[in-house]
Amino acid sequence: MKMRPTLLMLTAAAAGASVLANAASAADPASRTPETRLSASIKQDVAKRDQEAARRNRALELREQAAKAAEQRLQTSKGREERPDRSAPRDVEEERFTELARIYQSMRPARAAVVFEQLEMDVQVNVARRMRERSTALILANMAPQKAAALTMAMARLPQPKKQIPKS
Repeated sequence: MKMRPTLLMLTAAAAGASVLANAASAADPASRTPETRLSASIKQDVAKRDQEAARRNRALELREQAAKAAEQRLQTSKGREERPDRSAPRDVEEERFTELARIYQSMRPARAAVVFEQLEMDVQVNVARRMRERSTALILANMAPQKAAALTMAMARLPQPKKQIPKS
């Protein structure tokens, strides 16, 4: 008894041959079809989208790190506020003088000197001690000689010289 091939058997044989042919062509890079413009465009778009997603993820990570750092600073500052500290008013005063020193350093020396001369001596001394030497020197050079000398003496913690009255 001879068996005649059925349609199902023929289809199965054709499918098997097709699978083998596709596997052989996939393994052989020379037989691949050249890349089309459409596939190149799709690959480019996917790569661009991946780069944008990576950039957004990095930005989110940086924001998260900044938020954590700010939260830690807030926690440490709250911890400082909760502890009663006798030197706290002194720290505030120090910060004020430091901020004033930055302001006067950023001004032009001639203009800073005019304003600086009008300040009380203890404020002048505290601010001048927190300034860079060069800035202090430029401001002193633009002050009236008597006021510059008085500030210099106060900074050196020496008694101020008595004002000499010009003889007429």
